[in-house]
Amino acid sequence: MSIVFMGTPEFAVASLQAVLDAGLDVTRVVTQPDRPRGRGRKLTASPVKDYALRAGIEVWQPGRIREPGFVDLLRELAPEVIVVVAFGQILPRSILEIPRFGCINVHASLLPWFRGAAPIHRALIEGEETTGITTMYMDEGMDTGDMIIRAPVSIGNDDTVGTLHDRLAAVGGVLLVRTLDLVFQGQAPREPQDHEQATYAPMLTGDDEVIRWNLPAEQIRNHVRGMDPWPGACARFSGETVKVWRVETVPSVADESEPGMVLSIDPDYGIIVQAGKNCVVIKELQPAGGRRMPVDAFLRGRRLTPGTLLK
Repeated sequence: MSIVFMGTPEFAVASLQAVLDAGLDVTRVVTQPDRPRGRGRKLTASPVKDYALRAGIEVWQPGRIREPGFVDLLRELAPEVIVVVAFGQILPRSILEIPRFGCINVHASLLPWFRGAAPIHRALIEGEETTGITTMYMDEGMDTGDMIIRAPVSIGNDDTVGTLHDRLAAVGGVLLVRTLDLVFQGQAPREPQDHEQATYAPMLTGDDEVIRWNLPAEQIRNHVRGMDPWPGACARFSGETVKVWRVETVPSVADESEPGMVLSIDPDYGIIVQAGKNCVVIKELQPAGGRRMPVDAFLRGRRLTPGTLLK
C-alpha cells in the first residue's frame, strides 16, 4: 500500500520512523518549506525532512498544499493513503478525496478534547492528569473526523512539555502502525466524535508566555511546566525580562501581599513570590540572552530584594 506522509516537527518523526520500521511503503514525504532559524536566520530544514532524506525518501515542500499544481502532483502519484502528523496546514477536500483509504491523522490528545495546534501545552497548562493519542479519518474540519483508535497517556506531576511530548510521540508511532494495519484490512472502526464535548488547544501566542501572578500558585506551576522547554514562561522585573523554567508551590506566608511580590530570597532555596493563592518558589530562570540557571547563579551580580514586584 503506497503512503504519502505529511509532517513537519520532531513529534512527527517518531510516526514516520515507526511506519518505515514496519516495512510500509512511504513513496513521498511532504513537509513545510525550510524556515530561517536561529540568530543567523539560516534556512533550516524541518526534522521530518532531515529524517526522510536520511532514509532516502523524496521530499516535497509546497508553500501551500491547496495550490492546484501540488494537488495535481498528488493525484498523479495516486497514494492509497495519506498520513498526516502535525503537518501545519489544513488539507482541502481536493486532497482528502485522493487516497482510496482516506487521510489518517495522528493527534496528541484524547479527542474530542484539545482539538487544535497546541494540545500538549494546553493539557499541561490546564492541569490535566491524563491525555493521549487519537488516530482518526480526516475531514475538512479542525480535528473533527471519525476516530479510529484512542490511547490514554498519564501526565506525571513533574512532566513538562518536553517529557510528555516524547512519550506521546512514541505512542503515536505505535498507534499509527496499528491503525494502518486495520485500515488496509478494512477493519478500522469509525467512531464519530461528540462535538458537544469538544475543547480546544489554540496555537500559542506571546501573551500565553506571560505569567499571571494573580492566579493560584498551582496554576502558575502548571503554566510554567506547560511552557517548558518551548517557548518558556516569562516574567519581568527591574527592566529585565526573564524566562522562568521551574517553580514549586508553598503555602502563603503573607496573603495580604500583592500577587507578584517577592517575599523572600534565599540563593540555596529559591525566590518566594506571592500568587493569587499561596506562593511559588522560583528555582530555575534564564536571563535574556543567557542560559538556564539555578537561582543562586542568577542572583550573582543582580540586586533583587523583597518587595520587588514581578510583572
